[in-house]
Amino acid sequence: MSREVLLLADALAREKNVGLDVVFSALESALAHATKKRFDEDVEVRVQIDRHSGEYEAFRVWEVLPDDAEIEFPDHQLTVSEAQERAPGVEAGGVVEAPLEAVEFGRIGAQAAKQVILQKIRDAEREQVLNDFLARDETLVSGTIKRMERGNAIIESGRIEGLLAKDQMIAKENLRVGDRVRACLMRVETSGRGPQLILSRTANEFISKLFELEVPEISEGLIEIKAAARDPGIRAKIAVKSNDQRIDPQGSCIGVRGSRVTAVTNELNGERVDIVLWSPEPAQFVINALAPAEISSIVVDEERRSMDVVVDEDQLANAIGRGGQNVRLASELTGWELNIMTQSEAEEKKEEEVNTIRQLFIDKLDVDEDVADVLVQEGFSTLEEVAYVPIQEMLEIEAFDEDSINELRARARDALLTAAIVREENVEKAATDLMSVEGMDEETAATLSAQGVVNSEDLADLAVDDLVELTGMDEERAKQLIMTARAPWFD
Repeated sequence: MSREVLLLADALAREKNVGLDVVFSALESALAHATKKRFDEDVEVRVQIDRHSGEYEAFRVWEVLPDDAEIEFPDHQLTVSEAQERAPGVEAGGVVEAPLEAVEFGRIGAQAAKQVILQKIRDAEREQVLNDFLARDETLVSGTIKRMERGNAIIESGRIEGLLAKDQMIAKENLRVGDRVRACLMRVETSGRGPQLILSRTANEFISKLFELEVPEISEGLIEIKAAARDPGIRAKIAVKSNDQRIDPQGSCIGVRGSRVTAVTNELNGERVDIVLWSPEPAQFVINALAPAEISSIVVDEERRSMDVVVDEDQLANAIGRGGQNVRLASELTGWELNIMTQSEAEEKKEEEVNTIRQLFIDKLDVDEDVADVLVQEGFSTLEEVAYVPIQEMLEIEAFDEDSINELRARARDALLTAAIVREENVEKAATDLMSVEGMDEETAATLSAQGVVNSEDLADLAVDDLVELTGMDEERAKQLIMTARAPWFD
């Protein structure tokens, strides 16, 4: 019978295109399953097949638990003291085995045993097909809709199945069984049916992969897609860059008479695509991204990563777009917060900022409007700049002499010191209040109060994600602290 085992294993491995180890493992499981049927108890059985001779033997297996552990399954569990009577030296976590008479291979016959073999081979087949697919590093999946389940589409691509969830379909597209579709691979999930591809037609990566398919220069590395932003099914923007000065990236992506971009648009259910020229200069990139609107000027705030984009009155609608779509996609594409405003709004905002800075200098430096105006006109906007800018730069201001400059610097430093002391007192007071929340520690209270969370009510208003981000604590502790702070709400 040993020769029969080897022949069967070899035949199954060839027929199902899986490794011999997979087949032997399936046969061992089937033999173990058949052997267990000879017992009335819930025993554990292990069967071992010699890969060279085909001989096999069976063992009854007991799991070894600590002496103080509760034995839930006495048919296949032993305490250490019980186990050492059978196998001296065995420890908790190990196993004890006793030989069994193996069933005759020719008499397995049971349908259950056969099913074990087939199921294991099917699982191995699916895994092998998936591994072959992933090895090709393909992220664009093409297939046919096999069936619809509660609005979700099950897509068959070769011998692999993928799930296209309803919320990952382009709005208003009517997909039906039998339709051929393309989608982007987002991840692989393991379910009861085995590994499954999770697909999307709304992800930004999908439009990038479609252009890569239609534009050979992208797959060859001559053109690069730097970013993409989409309002699926309606409008999209992609930023492209040429790695070869002889190639026009926008023209290449558009194609002759728009053939390439049209092919992508058709695949995306009519989604209009703007092809934007990428620039390493953020302001220029934003100007390109907001096209076709014409930009008058841009004020960049690098600290807040935002830009005030000034346009003429007649360009305002173009810049913002229907429902704010153009500016929203441009913001997502560039990674900058964009504030669109007219020339008059920009001047009004600038005037407000100047007035705020002027009043700051008047209040904190105890100077009149003329002195404050000189500081503003010379580009000073904070007390720190007045206090610590190199004195040589301030000496270049004609309106001030050296004594005036030293006095201004001294007053600015005093004002900063006073503010720091007040801030420290507020932090200490806030930390004291936060310490009244059960489970709070001094370090966390100090961290929160320094970031504006000054009492238990502020803590109660936070979301769990916000608290985790502010402090770096784990999610469970953040949840407990917030619920403790919210307890008075329910009282």
